[in-house]
Amino acid sequence: MLRIVTAAAIPALFAGFAAAQNTDLPDTLERLSRAESVGTADFEYVEQEGAFADGIRETLERITLPEGFSIELYAIVPDARHIAIGPQGIAAFVGTRKEDVWVVTDRNKDRVADEVKSFAPSLEKSIPNGLCFSPDGFLYMVEQNRVIVFPAAEFFYESPDVVAAAVVPQGELIPAEEQSFNHSARVCDVGPDGKLYISLGQPHNVPPEDKAELYNEQGIGGIIRINQDGTGREVFARGIRNSVGQDFHPETGELWFTDNQVDGMGDDIPRSTGRPPRGSTSAFRGMAAARSARRNTRAASPRRMSSSRPWRPRRTLRISE
Repeated sequence: MLRIVTAAAIPALFAGFAAAQNTDLPDTLERLSRAESVGTADFEYVEQEGAFADGIRETLERITLPEGFSIELYAIVPDARHIAIGPQGIAAFVGTRKEDVWVVTDRNKDRVADEVKSFAPSLEKSIPNGLCFSPDGFLYMVEQNRVIVFPAAEFFYESPDVVAAAVVPQGELIPAEEQSFNHSARVCDVGPDGKLYISLGQPHNVPPEDKAELYNEQGIGGIIRINQDGTGREVFARGIRNSVGQDFHPETGELWFTDNQVDGMGDDIPRSTGRPPRGSTSAFRGMAAARSARRNTRAASPRRMSSSRPWRPRRTLRISE
């Protein structure tokens, strides 16, 4: 079913947002940045009842939880990954590792989703995994190699045309030749300093020595931060193979993050959780950056990997400057 709603005008300050970016934008994104209606896409709706939903509910009934906790089906969202809930509490936006972002609404507030449908279907997306809101309600979407902002997502999601603009244009988040099918799902958060923090996973178990300088400069295998308009890029943390979850402590303002480290080490090694030291800027370096390339190569050799006491990646919860 085709549903077209003309987008309302937005403040003039956002009109200059797109103008400050690379002018070589895809036509659809350029038009959306000017709040023009594209109106060429249909919504995709996700059925919330039926055999699939019943099967999930049966599975949930078999889960044992501590006293005082309960678990219920809220929504069926295909390929759901990271979730961002806007300041207005109107809708939840869900990223994926494919080509869709979903918007989930619970209009009657009964804690069960009333509707799940595609978000901004007129805009093509590539691994739109990372979603996060700024305190003033701007939704940021971090894709494999682009960052887009939707300044009024909570208000315009009912239309297939949602005003949007490039914060980091296509191909400028990482060098295009470094795009990989592995570890390309980004996560993001807006920090207490108002900057946008973005994880950049690196695809290797052992990074090639000839890429060390490039990765160090770009923040690949780390976390970068930029101003919300895309300027002021800097590397905040290095030596983090692939963080797929991060958040700021509500009291201390410290950034906590996960790190999925070396693959193929068995099922008994937990993933790492870490945080940069308080007050650090770009000085934090994780375990991967601290080890030399020689030690990395030796640690990952077949003989070493198959020994009775396998090499285990170091985990550092806090690293001093």
